[in-house]
Amino acid sequence: MTFISTDYAIFLFLIFLIYWLIPWRTGRLIILLAASLIFYASLQIQYIPLLLLCIFFNFGLALSIGEPLEDWQIANSSFNRRRLILLWIGITINLLLLLGFKYIPFLLNIIGGIFNNNQIQDAAVWVSSYIVPPLGLSFFCFEIIAYLIDVYRGAPPTNSLLEFTSYKFLFPKFIAGPITRYHHLKNQFQTLQFPTPEKITDGLWLLAMGAVKKGIFADRIGIFVDLSFENLQRAGSGDLWLATVAYGLQLYLDFTGYVDLARGTGLLLGLNLPENFDAPYFTTSIADFWRRWHITLGDWLRNYLYFPLGGSRVGLTRTCLNLLIVMLIAGIWHGAAWGFILWGVLHGVALVIHRLTDTLSKQLSIEWIWLTFPGIIISWFITQLMVFWTWIFFRLPDLKDSFWVVQNLWGTRADIQFAHLVYVEALGVERIDLVRILVGVIIAMAIATAFRRGLKVQLNWPIKLILVPLCFFAVLLLAPEGGLPYIYFDF
Repeated sequence: MTFISTDYAIFLFLIFLIYWLIPWRTGRLIILLAASLIFYASLQIQYIPLLLLCIFFNFGLALSIGEPLEDWQIANSSFNRRRLILLWIGITINLLLLLGFKYIPFLLNIIGGIFNNNQIQDAAVWVSSYIVPPLGLSFFCFEIIAYLIDVYRGAPPTNSLLEFTSYKFLFPKFIAGPITRYHHLKNQFQTLQFPTPEKITDGLWLLAMGAVKKGIFADRIGIFVDLSFENLQRAGSGDLWLATVAYGLQLYLDFTGYVDLARGTGLLLGLNLPENFDAPYFTTSIADFWRRWHITLGDWLRNYLYFPLGGSRVGLTRTCLNLLIVMLIAGIWHGAAWGFILWGVLHGVALVIHRLTDTLSKQLSIEWIWLTFPGIIISWFITQLMVFWTWIFFRLPDLKDSFWVVQNLWGTRADIQFAHLVYVEALGVERIDLVRILVGVIIAMAIATAFRRGLKVQLNWPIKLILVPLCFFAVLLLAPEGGLPYIYFDF
């Protein structure tokens, strides 16, 4: 069952009816948990017992970490040391769970390569072939680690196993986020109210927008991206640049489409999930990009890694080192491949360069240069060039493929049949027409951003209600048959 499907529409409609017909909070949580288990079972039923066991373990561990503190306990270093040990046990076990499913083949390949041992490399192939990681495991583990740390820092642990399990398995956000904190949703669980007509309309509008982004734009663009990167040796430099830009748009529209669908579902259930994107392709610095791209991951990295390392309070050199460490972790979190690691390192280097440039500009009192129109255009171009160029390593995590693309971004002519096979036969357009379509998408994104962020203008709910069925009808007509899998399901 996927978000853009008739099955999901029927599923959500039935859950909406049953959920709100029950008058008491506990009953609604039971329905929510049952719906989440059914949704996950439709995708990977075999991992439900393991995930439930992990939830039960962390629930009990948090209760031990968050025992009510008396004055003598606060002053007792051995008691606080015990809490710290329990926290590290929880962090270690959750990271080992993540490591065991996602990174063992990668590590075995490295070890096999170092010692030139074919048996170890064969074992890596076997593991990657026969052991599929649970969907949403990276998000699952990061949320639990955040919960344990919050409890250690003084937030009260929950005494309700039902509430905690409902939070962890919450089906709109389980597989690909947004990453949420338990205490944010706990308050909403305790004050559930039937949504107003405006809220219901907003929920339906988000569902419609998510379906349009994913079904019409991301999946259509993704067909070209897949054809191009699967035929690297035949593509020319212009095709590779076009595929790189197209992948950046596909990734954004795919992920924001998923988040819109998740947030729309949440609103219908009386829950407000956090936004995860805020026009990141119109930022003028890499630091601002990371404040507006995958916002909840950025918040997690900032609160649970960057600040504990000292943040920017430990001098310029240490700050730059902290930025590199954080982005290295971000790269590793996305996947077990050298391409993701290099992607994270490159973003870390870009953040370091931005920090050094910002510091130097302040010392020389020339910050005003970046506020002029030419300065804004130049900084935007440099930022987005870096972002889109590094997407190559994200899309092609095998460094052999990604370096081939980088080396052939200039001066390579396409195979004589490439344009005809990819553009004309597969897509039914000429290359210039595809360029116009992508430029049109970017312009539409810019206009929407200008209205929302600049003019603070949004459609009112009656207009949204009229447009919702038109959007769904457009998806039904224009989305490719079968669709493409969500990109972030792999992470």
